[in-house]
Amino acid sequence: MSRTLKDLLAQGAETATAVSAPGRPALSHGGLRRLIDATLARLNALGLGRNDRVAIVLDNGPEMATCFIACASGVASAPLNPAYRADEFEFYLSDLNAKALIVARGSTSPAVDVAVKLGVPVLDLVSDAAEPAGLFTLAPREDRAATATANGGYAQPEDISMVLHTSGTTSRPKIVPLSQGNLAASAVHIARTLQFTAQDCGLNIMPLFHIHGLIAGVLAPLSAGSQVFCTPGFNALKFFGWMDEAKPTWYTAVPTMHQAILGRASKNADVIARHPLRFLRSSSSSIPPQVIRELEDVFKAPLIEAYGMTEATHQMCSNPLPPAVRKPGTVGPSGGPEVAIMAEDGTLLAAGQTGEIVIRGPNVTAGYESNPTANAEAFVNGWFRTGDQGVMDADGYVSITGRLKEIINRGGEKISPREVDEILMDHPAVAQVVCFGMPHAKLGEEVAAVVVLREGHEATERDLQAFVAARAADFKVPKKVLFMPEIPKGATGKLQRIGLAAKLGLG
Repeated sequence: MSRTLKDLLAQGAETATAVSAPGRPALSHGGLRRLIDATLARLNALGLGRNDRVAIVLDNGPEMATCFIACASGVASAPLNPAYRADEFEFYLSDLNAKALIVARGSTSPAVDVAVKLGVPVLDLVSDAAEPAGLFTLAPREDRAATATANGGYAQPEDISMVLHTSGTTSRPKIVPLSQGNLAASAVHIARTLQFTAQDCGLNIMPLFHIHGLIAGVLAPLSAGSQVFCTPGFNALKFFGWMDEAKPTWYTAVPTMHQAILGRASKNADVIARHPLRFLRSSSSSIPPQVIRELEDVFKAPLIEAYGMTEATHQMCSNPLPPAVRKPGTVGPSGGPEVAIMAEDGTLLAAGQTGEIVIRGPNVTAGYESNPTANAEAFVNGWFRTGDQGVMDADGYVSITGRLKEIINRGGEKISPREVDEILMDHPAVAQVVCFGMPHAKLGEEVAAVVVLREGHEATERDLQAFVAARAADFKVPKKVLFMPEIPKGATGKLQRIGLAAKLGLG
């Protein structure tokens, strides 16, 4: 098994297409390898070497895909959500100890001002729509004296290649460092599960600051020498036009995207017939079996449901392709790492018994950065605790039966309720607050909040939503705010987020 991206990306044929995009000439696998070489030489000349954190704030598209691949091959890439506000960028760039920030030339992202304030050098990504998709150069925004690093070249298996934050149940997101070996292992696991070949073309609609899009959407197919068609991000109105242009053999998405595509499928039966898919893939949150059946009827192709998380460099379990058995309602057997079910006392349980889903393997992070408390809680006897409750059947297929964590999963976007609590607590009218997940028909969960106002103060739901919106990304804004005289608590007087939506009759 390849343990570096250099080895992994050597598989694609020199002239075969690696990256394509709407209305753009294609970039070959040979062209991609030369781009990675040139980008690493540029970064190294600017003093950036192996394990140095380079934040990337780019919109979805081919340059985001190739910039991530190039950075991950030789420095520690840190893709960030372009929708973040200034306060969020300040937290992430500081917490990461970013050594540089890459943005598109001309970008007015608040990340730029934050980087200047923090003394983080800004590198402009320069591209041309007439050039092959994904081709770019890097140019510093300011002339700074830079000494070439002595720690350059391609990353080694133990080097950190990607750094992401995961929402914890506390307000402070945890840093998940993923090594070169973690990325390579996960790409190989996914490519093997989905049986990618050089003939495949994936239509990528996933955001490329998420582990799902980066690893399953981009790295895994490229590692097998196949093609990735990079869109500007999900758009149900454009999906079938892109399908006609890309002629894909597969796509991966979160359930909400699949449902939006289904809503427009009847009007696009001719496009579906022209470009038969080998399979569809769903991950990041659970997809109802009824939706699986409908998608399979419409596309005349199997839907493969997978289970992943950031700490596992994405895939942990996956239903297999036919003729192997798919079991809708399960996330399938192991999709790479060892998977088991653990009791509270740390013993492993037999088939049919419910407990916590645990994993171990070459794709699993070695641990959270600078967080011994979180690591002590997360690792037991060498197994990583996922925080999800589940059961494994006699064939090794895993069903997720509940969440042990309080994280709100909004269509695959993970939100820490404590983070939203702390923003709302800054509002002068708010005395107490508890945020929690409430059921949502399409997104799975949505953010809700119970607020106790200070005596003599007033605020409306809209006031508080606007307050959060000015300080955090839109997906974190509570869609429902309930005003109550006191915060509901459990029998022991403890604040309980889990089950609160049901207790309050929401959803």
